[in-house]
Amino acid sequence: MSLLEEADETTDALPAVPAGASDDDALLEVRSVRSGYGNLPVLHGVDLAIRRGQTAVLLGLNGAGKTTTAQNICGSLRTWSGTIAFDGQDTTHWSTKRCVDAGIVMVPEGRRVFPELNVAKNLQVGAWSQRRDRAWVDEQLEQVLDYFPRLRERLGQLAGTLSGGEQQMLAIARGLMARPRLLIIDEASMGLAPVIVKDVFDIVRRINADGVTVLLIEQNVGALEVADVGLVMERGRVVRALTGDELRDRTAVSEALMG
Repeated sequence: MSLLEEADETTDALPAVPAGASDDDALLEVRSVRSGYGNLPVLHGVDLAIRRGQTAVLLGLNGAGKTTTAQNICGSLRTWSGTIAFDGQDTTHWSTKRCVDAGIVMVPEGRRVFPELNVAKNLQVGAWSQRRDRAWVDEQLEQVLDYFPRLRERLGQLAGTLSGGEQQMLAIARGLMARPRLLIIDEASMGLAPVIVKDVFDIVRRINADGVTVLLIEQNVGALEVADVGLVMERGRVVRALTGDELRDRTAVSEALMG
């Protein structure tokens, strides 16, 4: 019997790829993407690329188009024009299911755990696409609970009764159970105390070090502490790529964000 079932019964950094550039080692390439909601345009030609093994931060003020970009990448919003490529395949018009099957997994803003299911069941939901590979699921569960030891203690607890920080950890853990090659985390720090935010970003470092490429969608400039590249977004476009010392230079970051 797996740990999930038992709990249920109890209830060196790679160099950056600048926006607009092309690179043979890019895992994700977004080119001239335009998109929006209904007849309202939000993205006005987004260009970005992320290499295998990087942690990238898509940084911008509220309304810049960050989440809309992520939704296009993971197939939950239609791309009007432009192209998206993942691992050399054109994924521009793929469904969300097909993207998940390929390894593009998004942890949405606001955590969105299933509050009336316990922690173990939430993790089972995350592993649904991998359910036929039981050995991998069991192994990944142990890895996830190593990242988040507090969740191990709460496997039988209803997700809705967890603290905000614990729910964010559960949301990321659930995403990891889907076997991501690219993990997109939308606003991981939103509404959390600074000490919890630090814990979350430290875990992102570990996830990346274990081979998962990560894209953080953030307004919190503190996320740049874990980044190999910072992509600054403004009014539906990526306007600057921050690399190297620029990532730690708060003046450069502020100037990039404020234009």
